[in-house]
Amino acid sequence: MVISGLSGNEIYCLALKGFGPGELAVGNSVQSLGIAGGFASFGKSLAGGEISQITSLISEGRHAAIARMEQEAQQRGSVGVTGVQSELRTLAGYTEFLSQGTGVTGQPGRFFSTSASGIELYCHLDAGYVPVRFVMGNVAYALGIGRGLTGSLRQLAQGEVKEFSQMYNGIRHVALQRLQMEAAQAGANAVVDVKLKMLPYGPGTVELLITGTAAYHPRLSQGPVQPHQVVTSELTGEELWNLAKLGYVPMQLVTATSVYSLGVAQGIGAMFKAMSRGELPEVTQLIYKARGNCLELLRQEAHALGAQNVVGNKLIIKELSPGLIEIIAVGTAVRRAEGFAPQSEALPPQAVIVDRDNMEIDAPVFGVANNPYAAMMRGTGGAQANPMGCIIAAVVLTFTMIIPCAAALFGRH
Repeated sequence: MVISGLSGNEIYCLALKGFGPGELAVGNSVQSLGIAGGFASFGKSLAGGEISQITSLISEGRHAAIARMEQEAQQRGSVGVTGVQSELRTLAGYTEFLSQGTGVTGQPGRFFSTSASGIELYCHLDAGYVPVRFVMGNVAYALGIGRGLTGSLRQLAQGEVKEFSQMYNGIRHVALQRLQMEAAQAGANAVVDVKLKMLPYGPGTVELLITGTAAYHPRLSQGPVQPHQVVTSELTGEELWNLAKLGYVPMQLVTATSVYSLGVAQGIGAMFKAMSRGELPEVTQLIYKARGNCLELLRQEAHALGAQNVVGNKLIIKELSPGLIEIIAVGTAVRRAEGFAPQSEALPPQAVIVDRDNMEIDAPVFGVANNPYAAMMRGTGGAQANPMGCIIAAVVLTFTMIIPCAAALFGRH
């Protein structure tokens, strides 16, 4: 008897490529940062930027869990693992890393692991992307007091807070470079099905995790490539197949971030206008300008690559604090190319049917909310120093103190 996590559609699609359902595979690792590492990471969190001790801890834990998952799958006769996930949880005050996926059986060959589902794996294989292994790139970082104070002062004026924008842009590119390096070391020339996640890790610390499937396409290169030459794409398997059918191939995952402040004057003006019904033009224009700047940064990055288009673009707007917003743009730069047509004339219906999820869990698992910033606030007791709120409070407090004193002074005369 086989206990598999593959759906009927996945089993059908993989059967077309010579694979069958295998057993579920799990691997885990429990890690501790240690006293010395804890003090060092605390000091770095004050300065801001990457916290290398935590980055290394998380990377080692995730890789150890994945290695054990792959070993378990091989022991049970699988030739590969699909749907690989890497999770981070807390256990008795320590950090537990959990990896799980579903094995597949077939003709013996080079063992592989992939983050793709069975359906996406079919699309990858049909489009020529042979899976090699599940890869990742991560950065654990903190805003820091120094950068936070500088950025807070910049919030006094309306416009981009470049200290925040530059840090977030730099962190995302570092994580992507580490993903490409891991793929190149595995002998791959592409990473498909890339996913980006922002995960909380203790008070004031966030992990940016980028995962994907390192793959080899014989038309992209005739052998190993350098890390910067590894193609990356966040397109789904079906999208990748459809674009290949149209004569397009991915070049790189492109990302851009813009952090904008409403400013003190505009913030106070918007606050008073909010008392009456109607549009707040200051806030509307701020978001519009921030969005335009973010897309322009994305356009410049794609243009530098020599891309013809950016597809699958996702635009995310987040409020970091009242009056401070972050715009994130993520997409895949593509170009036209000959000789990349898929093997099949059309995708089977089972490859485009969306599987239903018959299990719903509304309550947060292990107390971790979906919003990493909210989880960070819970880790600090729910307190958050809002620079804009502090400034407005200071202005109000100043006036409440000056007016009575002035009245008393002029009253004597």
